[in-house]
Amino acid sequence: MDSDCIKDMLIGGQTSLGVEFGSTRIKAVLIGTDYRVLASGEFSWENRMENGIWTYPLKDVWRGLRESFAQLKAQVQLQYGVTLRTVGSIGFSAMMHGYLPFDKDGNQLAEFRTWRNTITEQAAAELTEAFSFNIPQRWSVAHLYQAILNQEPHVKDIAFLTTLAGYVHWHLTGEKVLGVGEASGMFPIDSRTGTYDSTMCAKFTDLAAEYGFITPLLNILPRVLSAGETAGFLTEAGALLIDPSGDLQAGIPLCPPEGDAGTGMVATNSIAPKTGNVSAGTSIFAMAVLEKPLLGVYKAIDMVTTPTGAPVAMVHCNTCTSDLDAWVRLFSELLSTAGVSVQKGMLYDMLYRAALSADAACGDLLSYNYYAGEPVTESANGRPLFVRTAESRLTLSNFMCNLIYSTLATLRIGMDILFEKEQITLSRLYGHGGLFKTPEVGQRLAAAALHTPIAVMETAGEGGAWGIALLAAYLREKSESESLVQYLNTRVFANNCGTCLTPDAADAERFEHFLARYKNGLSVEKLAAEVL
Repeated sequence: MDSDCIKDMLIGGQTSLGVEFGSTRIKAVLIGTDYRVLASGEFSWENRMENGIWTYPLKDVWRGLRESFAQLKAQVQLQYGVTLRTVGSIGFSAMMHGYLPFDKDGNQLAEFRTWRNTITEQAAAELTEAFSFNIPQRWSVAHLYQAILNQEPHVKDIAFLTTLAGYVHWHLTGEKVLGVGEASGMFPIDSRTGTYDSTMCAKFTDLAAEYGFITPLLNILPRVLSAGETAGFLTEAGALLIDPSGDLQAGIPLCPPEGDAGTGMVATNSIAPKTGNVSAGTSIFAMAVLEKPLLGVYKAIDMVTTPTGAPVAMVHCNTCTSDLDAWVRLFSELLSTAGVSVQKGMLYDMLYRAALSADAACGDLLSYNYYAGEPVTESANGRPLFVRTAESRLTLSNFMCNLIYSTLATLRIGMDILFEKEQITLSRLYGHGGLFKTPEVGQRLAAAALHTPIAVMETAGEGGAWGIALLAAYLREKSESESLVQYLNTRVFANNCGTCLTPDAADAERFEHFLARYKNGLSVEKLAAEVL
């Protein structure tokens, strides 16, 4: 597309803006009518442990939004000579789950409790039993019920409970809504109605009333919308929150706010039945879109939905690359001390590729990447841990392969429930996220770990911000009867080439050896969390 066409798109508002608040960065992308990224901006941030709670200060939400948009806007000005004043549609996404309660005047009642917290074990267990439906610890309703059980003083004042994506959308539009995929991480969804399961809502209200919380649950949850529905319009105040210069105009339509799981599904075109994806970054999770409900209830399997409300089985692990990244930083520091300068991307590529030369037993090395508790393996707290015996073969190749396998092991343990107990079959999983940035390595090792072909598209690196931008574009462009599946297949991904790798037998055998040691050593990881 030539420069004049792009200028016309920018001036005429034929673009879509997507912003995702991820675990380590806030990213904004602007896409055109060919769905390619025209400009982007980002802001780095980190969660912090405060008073035993993993959290982010909400002031950083707005700082990060302003700075990422400012970078994007500057790129548009520099590359195309256009001051960005409007876009055709906007979408906001964020890490799912968590706890953000507000009173009737909009005042925040408790610190933002993120998905990373594993402090709701009692609530999650009681709700799972009451609903006959798995309620993970990180879900919003588990946080709410735990606060009720703990008799936290703020509970009596709760008038609105939302997620990070819902919070941002609310302040920019005035609308208290969520996309159905994001809402499914707050409370179970009935896919037949496309909203919260009414029977379970009634059960929750009865359970909470026994502890003095008498507000009906539906009165405090956001309204649920499906992809393609208009979720409000950018207000004057909202436009200034994004762009304090006043250039950005109000009145822009917004799509329903979604979670990072939903945007990952969209970004990998895996929202139709028997498709799935693996998102591997700070956390790692796999999604499998189901043809029929699961037969059982499993603590390691979340039942969520696509952005259109279709049922999805999700295996979510709290930590993926954090420990691996820490080791890479250590190697980078060593090189810097030696006076050797290596670009970050080149260092990652070099170390990842070394993993492909590991021996058949991965050196009999073992590591756990747990920065936080891990419900899949019933680990209440996390301690990154590297273990070897005197006979282990400590080489760079074995060490790096061990680290990458560690990012995948807990996911495999959860996925085995789907593969073995539910007999779920997938033709392939689409990979995206940091683990797949180095060509072939993460893709090949993930295929071996999950016994499933892994496909990586050319657009895999665009991530969730691109996914929510596509949902914003769908709001603006769809025809009356065009489903999201049709839209993605015929418009967005029609010419999107990628690669697919099937499991290599030697890689798979090596991973099985590692996994056996990993399972046997879990008691060591749990003990480390107790004594260190």
